Amino acid sequence: MKISKAFLAAAAVALSAAACGGSEQVVLLNGAGATFPNLIYQKWIIDYNNANAGVELNYQSIGSGGGIRQFSDGTVDFGGTDAPMKNADIDAIGGNVFHIPTVLGAVVATYNLEGVSQTLRFSPEVLSEIFLGRITNWNDARIRSINPEASLPNQEIVVVHRSDGSGTSFIFTEYLSKVSTDWEETVGTGKSVNWPVGLGGRGNEGVTATVRQTPGAIGYVEFGYAMLNQMPVAEIQNLEGVFVSPSIDAVTAAATGAMETMGPNTDFRVSLTNAAGTGTYPISSFTWLLLRKNYDDASKAEQLVEYVWWAVTDGEADAAELGYAPIPSQLTPWIRARLEQISVDGTPVWSGQ
Repeated sequence: MKISKAFLAAAAVALSAAACGGSEQVVLLNGAGATFPNLIYQKWIIDYNNANAGVELNYQSIGSGGGIRQFSDGTVDFGGTDAPMKNADIDAIGGNVFHIPTVLGAVVATYNLEGVSQTLRFSPEVLSEIFLGRITNWNDARIRSINPEASLPNQEIVVVHRSDGSGTSFIFTEYLSKVSTDWEETVGTGKSVNWPVGLGGRGNEGVTATVRQTPGAIGYVEFGYAMLNQMPVAEIQNLEGVFVSPSIDAVTAAATGAMETMGPNTDFRVSLTNAAGTGTYPISSFTWLLLRKNYDDASKAEQLVEYVWWAVTDGEADAAELGYAPIPSQLTPWIRARLEQISVDGTPVWSGQ
């Protein structure tokens, strides 16, 4: 499955073009945040802007940390994050936030090994030891033991990680913390952590480029970026001991168990990493839009809610092509209930009509 390399260039052109026609007033809606969902967010925004002359949406891919910060500071109308806001951060803005899940995605281990055509496998132990800097060569016996068919070179492993505050890092480090006590105790979980080893790249884009340009490199990126650049992705051993490749079905399977703990009044901040199930890909996650419960501008609030509802209904048809799994249909009425609560001065701006 390929994504046109002209896609991102087209996105940049479309998003910079004025959406207004004639004298019609255009509502400008600015968002910023996670790079994890950027491929599908740009596709949605292009399509929505083209179909709705009265609104111009813009989303800047700056990382989840930046998205939470700008949303909390009020400098954007909506944020994007793969790491749900902490209770303390929500309290700091008076609880004025809804987390709206948009798609599910996978964080994948991608690598640059010339001459290795087989798909590599990583156990939780091996993956954590590589990123801890304790496995330093590709022909290490622990890698070879789970990849007996691969001709692994006597080559140094170059770890590549994010340099910015990142929801992708949050997902990856949350997974490593669940499967490795050493990782949990020495590095931990976060959008930004003190990486034991490696080179830093900004955004999924930066990590992807660094891995592609660095022989012997291994890094973690959102699945869609690996697809776009036709990069190899590893199979990861899940909680049941099965090595699973990232796929739409495997990511969707990760949400199955989580759905049992959710209900109509959930705030959607649910972890999917290292989920149970034989077919589950273990480094999976929701990604969320951050919307205010209460807005000051009725026009902006109404247009934003209309867009988000379109995205989580009609827009879901674009998910699989870009490497994401659509949100489970069970969530749609719960999301609608949240959107119907968004208000200006206590008056809801949208009734779903």
